[in-house]
Amino acid sequence: MNKFAYVDCKTVDETLAQLGPDATIKAGGIDLLDLMKDGIVAPPKLVNIRNVSSLRGITAAPDGLRIGPLSTLTEISVHPEVQLRYAALSDAAGHAATPQVRNMATLGGNIMQRPRCWYFRSTDFDCKKKGGTSQDCHAHEGENQYHAVINNGTCAMVHPSSTAVPLLAMNAEVELTSKRGKRTVPMSGFYVPPEKSLINETVVQPGEIITSIFVPAPEPGTRSAYQKYGEKESFDWPLADAGVVLVMAGQHCRQARVVLGVAAPTPMRATAAEAVLTGKTIDEATARAAAKAAMQEATPLSQNGYKTQLFQTAIYRTVLLAAGQMQRDPSAIG
Repeated sequence: MNKFAYVDCKTVDETLAQLGPDATIKAGGIDLLDLMKDGIVAPPKLVNIRNVSSLRGITAAPDGLRIGPLSTLTEISVHPEVQLRYAALSDAAGHAATPQVRNMATLGGNIMQRPRCWYFRSTDFDCKKKGGTSQDCHAHEGENQYHAVINNGTCAMVHPSSTAVPLLAMNAEVELTSKRGKRTVPMSGFYVPPEKSLINETVVQPGEIITSIFVPAPEPGTRSAYQKYGEKESFDWPLADAGVVLVMAGQHCRQARVVLGVAAPTPMRATAAEAVLTGKTIDEATARAAAKAAMQEATPLSQNGYKTQLFQTAIYRTVLLAAGQMQRDPSAIG
């Protein structure tokens, strides 16, 4: 690990004053320290925001839920209002990683995680995401069993954030603050796909920090669920996960949002699945049809074709879970 300066901040203004081209923000530091130890990043200065109290807290109001980016995954998962009205977010936060990690990992850090790809995370490969000279994605012809099955033509990485999946499904917004002021970005525009930029993974600009995440209040009749599947039944990186938000009138679905996590380089809405569900009675046949529709545009690589079937299972079971027609799958992980 490289030598670096360490600055501890207590306020947002102190943090903004420390930001510059040589500074990297550290909150829980779960992903960042892994990248530093592996030699993937070498920031000259770490700006610790762990003690900025104004970035903590979960506030439920009639218009929605406001979450400080330093709120831990554990705090989010056990919050009564989140469990009651934003179940998919509670599930995603509560089934990420291990209890020890959830006690440290923050919501801001979770949605800002770097992608999962062993070619990117290894110093042995000149991945072009790291400024390497390779013109092709190593995963296209290499070991790709855990990589993307959709939108994987430019880069086959996957984004590992569990909480980004329900936040996108719930139309959440991210507040960014800099010395210039504040701006709000919808989760639908927060991530930058590789075909637009291989270097920038989010729209967060130098000198900006996340100061709040806002989740609008759900419409009456809204139900939601999240499930993830992996190789181990306990904690594991997901091979497939799905977040589903349904606005129901009895068994009839008035509106549906289905989001997939590790199917593509960024969390993505499965609009084809949403079209199948919207205006229909939710039952096993409809849920299976939606799951099949979601994978119609999949382009699996040489070793990850199994993920298309696994995603269909995740979507099917999570739709029925959200509709109240199935219990949480005991084979889901976390």
